[in-house]
Amino acid sequence: MKTGVLSDTQISQLLAQGGISASAPLEEGQVQPASLDLRLGAKAYRVRASFLAGKDHTVADRLAQFTMHEIDLTGGAVLEKGCVYVVPLMEALALPQGMTAAASAKSSTGRLDLLTRIITDQGVEFDRVPDGYSGPLFVEICPRSFSVLVRPGLMLNQIIFRQGKTLMTDAELLALHQSTPIVDGDAVISDGLGFSVDLRPSDGDLVGYRAKPHTGVIDLGQINHYDPNDFWEEVHTNDGRIILDPGAFYILVSREAIAIPPDCAAEMAPYLAMVGEFRVHYAGFFDPGFGWDSAGGQGSRGVLEVRCHEAPFVLEHGQIVGRLVYEHMSQTPKALYGQDIKSNYQGQGLKLSKHFRSPD
Repeated sequence: MKTGVLSDTQISQLLAQGGISASAPLEEGQVQPASLDLRLGAKAYRVRASFLAGKDHTVADRLAQFTMHEIDLTGGAVLEKGCVYVVPLMEALALPQGMTAAASAKSSTGRLDLLTRIITDQGVEFDRVPDGYSGPLFVEICPRSFSVLVRPGLMLNQIIFRQGKTLMTDAELLALHQSTPIVDGDAVISDGLGFSVDLRPSDGDLVGYRAKPHTGVIDLGQINHYDPNDFWEEVHTNDGRIILDPGAFYILVSREAIAIPPDCAAEMAPYLAMVGEFRVHYAGFFDPGFGWDSAGGQGSRGVLEVRCHEAPFVLEHGQIVGRLVYEHMSQTPKALYGQDIKSNYQGQGLKLSKHFRSPD
């Protein structure tokens, strides 16, 4: 197999060969252009603290040590804000040698400030599956802004599969941009494609949303259902800056419109420099075709999930806050994001998760 991130066709082949197994048949749309959506199983375990299994232990070993109580998800159950849960997933892996995997929260999950991370037996890193791993998958879930209602089969995370070394060098990324622009305007390339925050919108003064501290429960199975005003405060500015409050969670948007060509995938990563007292969450892989002109994107903004830390911090328009790391695909996918599959965020700007109705 050629080096690179596996495509939808190759993921389907991996399923057929037993490299991926599942306790229930896969659902339509679960295989994405360069990733596989992962489904919650029927049980959740409320645990005392977040953990990694460690190289000499299984997740089951750790659950025996740290579980406070077990929750049946079959009829739906509420996961409380500020608590930590571990849920076995329906999917398991038996990867061939030379193949690794990496997981991430899906876009809608990150936009709810829902911290979700994949853990494995003998695992020493979150969201990373080592070469040749064979065993079950679990997800740690920690709702941070809103309590959520979940059921078996919900897809909160996605996983990609890598054959060999997949990262594009800065030289390769620059050459790609020169042949097929990956961002509007100048490309800031240093260990990936840098992107900045937009606090001077072309229309109006709405620049983001801030999560309200005391809200109702969000049923993750409800789409286009909730009134944003019940959960979010609008953030407005006329001077290109906002002050982030410690502990608060914000939805903002990148200044740049980004494109992922069909033979590439990308992952949002933290900016390496010490940019201030905040963190931009990186809840996303970007599938081939995201924002790409021929797939109906015409460039799509990156939605930024921002949490301020210990001190109030002034965030300025155009400040670099993150980077996109591009990877080679092993082959071009059969379906592209936004062109051949349903996609909630193609051509997006500032946008809340799919659970909320569009603001009037």
